[in-house]
Amino acid sequence: MTPQVTVVGAGLAGCEAAWALAQAGVPVLLREMKPEKYSPAHTYPGFAELVCSNSLKAMRLESAAGLLKEEMRMLGSVTMEAAARTAVSAGGALAVDRRAFSDEVTGKIRSHPLIQVEEGEVTRLPQGPVILATGPLTSQAFTREIETLCGGKGLSFFDAAAPIVTAASLDQEKIFYAARYDRGEADYINCPMSKAEYEAFYQELIHGETAPLHNFDQASPQVYEGCMPIEVLAKRGEDAIRYGPLKPVGLRDPRTGHRPWAVVQLRRENAEGSLYNMVGFQTNLKFGEQKRIFSLIPGLEQAEFVRYGVMHRNTFIDSPRLLEPTCFLRDGRPIAFAGQITGVEGYIESAACGILAGKNMARRLAGRPPLILPRETMLGALAAYISDPTVVNFQPMGSNMGILPPLDKPIRDKRQRYAQIAQRAVDSLRAVLEKEE
Repeated sequence: MTPQVTVVGAGLAGCEAAWALAQAGVPVLLREMKPEKYSPAHTYPGFAELVCSNSLKAMRLESAAGLLKEEMRMLGSVTMEAAARTAVSAGGALAVDRRAFSDEVTGKIRSHPLIQVEEGEVTRLPQGPVILATGPLTSQAFTREIETLCGGKGLSFFDAAAPIVTAASLDQEKIFYAARYDRGEADYINCPMSKAEYEAFYQELIHGETAPLHNFDQASPQVYEGCMPIEVLAKRGEDAIRYGPLKPVGLRDPRTGHRPWAVVQLRRENAEGSLYNMVGFQTNLKFGEQKRIFSLIPGLEQAEFVRYGVMHRNTFIDSPRLLEPTCFLRDGRPIAFAGQITGVEGYIESAACGILAGKNMARRLAGRPPLILPRETMLGALAAYISDPTVVNFQPMGSNMGILPPLDKPIRDKRQRYAQIAQRAVDSLRAVLEKEE
């Protein structure tokens, strides 16, 4: 009889791991501390809650994120199925209605006959085969347990989330609807800024008062580049954010016919289009400062903030020294890790890691060899990166074309090169899956 596997954490990675196991005929006990206890960043009782953003990144196959999502679909991803059902218009990106997405995943997990859900905080390592998918905000009690399990201290950095505003509170006379380079159907709200408006905003932003990190370590935080607070990025130089999240390229203000000096973009947060989040505006400014400073943005003078930006701790283990590319500990115990706690960075990366951990646990219990995906695939490359013992100064890694092997025959055109790399990955994964049948 196949033993029951305990999966700790019902985030994206935990849900994918539980789903992969159950679909392989393995009974699962999914343990989740919500709604009994919430992390400082989570607020919704459902599974697979998206905190920082509602975007699952680009859809184009020739993009790193688009390729990874296609691989996930091929591997039977539950979150990709849920995302397709709850998508909101976002140009060339796959964005979802957060609550509808969470509800969709929660419903599928809870209704699976082989998945049992147990609510309440886990403070001790469960007995038997286990997948730890407790995420970047693992509770302090269980973090200590993981540190003991891993033979040393865990690593941590700080992550931040962006504010959300109501569409009805925006000044329609000052904004315009468009996607960059006209991709999509005018899915973004754009707040154009003149040079003078930008400079005034910039000065207030870099001098804004930040919130104390009451719930976390008080030492100077190490911040992951991909979720850099807007005020931290701005302090790198006057044009840092104008060449970053406020870049005006690919946009033209229909009122002037010209490209603005800078543009703040808002992306639809829910299917109704009543809520929008501020793209790239992760922040640790005090709530009052967010209201004051962000109201300087044209169109947001009277904006109603339904959620202010927050900053939170993000914990991950020293995976290159601890994990195999199968997501299992190197010491041979039936213990695997999945999601951001392994050092993969991003929603889809975390979910994909959960699929791999779940499939490999099922194979291990069935006495089958592990599934080690080809390096030509995005998931295979990510798994290889986080388990590479030669990596020094290990930092979180998201999907990107740079971690994939180069083509045998170089292609100068970037788009054509990426298209070839993506097709190679899909063909490689398809060959593996066909061999499994």
